[in-house]
Amino acid sequence: MKSAMTPEAKLAALGLTLPAAPAAAGNYVATVRTGSLLFCAGTICARDGAMTHTGAVGREQTIKTGYEAARVCALNTLANIRAATGSLDCVARVVMVNGFVNAVAGFADSPAVINGASDLLVEVFGEAGKHARAAVAVAGLPKDSTVEVQLVVELKA
Repeated sequence: MKSAMTPEAKLAALGLTLPAAPAAAGNYVATVRTGSLLFCAGTICARDGAMTHTGAVGREQTIKTGYEAARVCALNTLANIRAATGSLDCVARVVMVNGFVNAVAGFADSPAVINGASDLLVEVFGEAGKHARAAVAVAGLPKDSTVEVQLVVELKA
């Protein structure tokens, strides 16, 4: 029987490389562990200190580019998880995703944008990547980011 790939192996198989863990941008920390839960601060769509996607979906960005922005956010959050734990292989499951979409007034397709993060998490963690979620349109985000993503993950004992 073939064993399932670990999240670290799956990430490599997908051809994805995690960026350096983004530094906190204020008086907070990137992750907080309580018991077996790791709460991850919101990450925006930046890579190597430069924004990858800015502006509102429905104006400067499309649902498709918003989806890509959400993937960037998820990769940043995974980098923070790895920095906190040493390896993504210690994640038992993704519990909760909160996704915020910088969007024009009345934008109703936030779930389609946040699917960029959700799809990536399922690609990396398989069934353990399926999670509860909120996907909310907002009037603005830090640094004019198109998306911000927060995660809660359960760690293995």
